[in-house]
Amino acid sequence: MLEILDSSLSHAHQLALPRIAAGSLELTVARTAEELEASQRLRFTVFSEEMNAVFPESANGLDVDEYDPWCEHLLVREQLTGQVVGTYRLLTPVNAERLGRYYSESEFDLSSLGDMRKQVIELGRSCIHPDYRNGAVIMLLWAGIANIVKHLKLRYVLGCASVSLRDGGVTAAHVWHQAKHSMAEAKHLPVLRPHHPYPVGRLELDADLPARMPPLIKGYLKVGGRICGEPAWDPDFNTADFPVFLEIDDMDARYRRHFGID
Repeated sequence: MLEILDSSLSHAHQLALPRIAAGSLELTVARTAEELEASQRLRFTVFSEEMNAVFPESANGLDVDEYDPWCEHLLVREQLTGQVVGTYRLLTPVNAERLGRYYSESEFDLSSLGDMRKQVIELGRSCIHPDYRNGAVIMLLWAGIANIVKHLKLRYVLGCASVSLRDGGVTAAHVWHQAKHSMAEAKHLPVLRPHHPYPVGRLELDADLPARMPPLIKGYLKVGGRICGEPAWDPDFNTADFPVFLEIDDMDARYRRHFGID
């Protein structure tokens, strides 16, 4: 059991980013408790309203957990109002080792990573205000992630991509149906096994039910990421969480150029 820590940034690296902006939007890294709180408030609002998530440790409308103090928190702000409209949190391999585990280890067995985990940065709590889901915010967030990956000379990116189960698991089954074929082709990919699997294999795809690849997973796949295992069931968020793994060398060449990886 991890010790529940305060919600400050006392353990984060406080990494520096160059100024990254697009139109009226600007990317920053949270430096103060107030900036972290703005991220946690956006997370709570989006996840509770759209996913009906239950936050066991929440208080005052904030999504707070024991990982937050150890993570870097990327924020996208509307410069005119200062409103935080997008956020991502990143757990570096150094802080994962200090903490004792990655967040993903609460859902998956990461033993197949072996020595790779020393070069893995973990992404989580991706969240964008519904009025700003036009692509600009996520591109800024990914630009920040790419900058940090390049600065720390890391080779791998790991994350959990959540699929809502409010449709009875239809979308989750659709995602898994496509992911199985991709995994079979990627022999070098580590396979992460869930501690509490969601039974997507028992669901039959119904052609009459609408199902499409969720935007976040679709984005991961476009840049070169791969789903690397069956989904875990997260009852608090009512989601099927798919493990996603990206080797930077396998990143799509267009995005490598766009984000300055090369």
